[in-house]
Amino acid sequence: MYTGTVKLPVSGTDYTFNASDAWLHALSHKDLFAVRRGVLKFRGYKPLKTPVAPSTLTDADFEPIFEQKGVDMRIGLDIAAYSDNHGVDRIVLVSGDTDCVPALKYGRKAGLQTVVIEPPKMKIAPELLAHADFKRVISLP
Repeated sequence: MYTGTVKLPVSGTDYTFNASDAWLHALSHKDLFAVRRGVLKFRGYKPLKTPVAPSTLTDADFEPIFEQKGVDMRIGLDIAAYSDNHGVDRIVLVSGDTDCVPALKYGRKAGLQTVVIEPPKMKIAPELLAHADFKRVISLP
């Protein structure tokens, strides 16, 4: 979750983002579950609609751009460590990030069962599925 103060794109006034990560904290305390968090970076704004008419723009015409960094590397290191020490039999990945392909492939070659979770409204990339033993489609309440 991003917390920080940035300048709005048109007015230049300060705006503070405050987000709660309580749900991630609760999730991390579940049995046999690990949450890997990266760093969320603010990368500016983009217009909600294009083309834009510069003379009539307001702050409401823009949405913030955020980029999460480092999660795929953390997941990859976990998979490699579990593969090498045979600490688990199965890896269940809840990510559509194709940067995880090498780690998933490594785990599978080391003898781990690999499962990719497909949440609602998300299509898992074929490259990820190629290195998974199973795909599980889930529904959310």
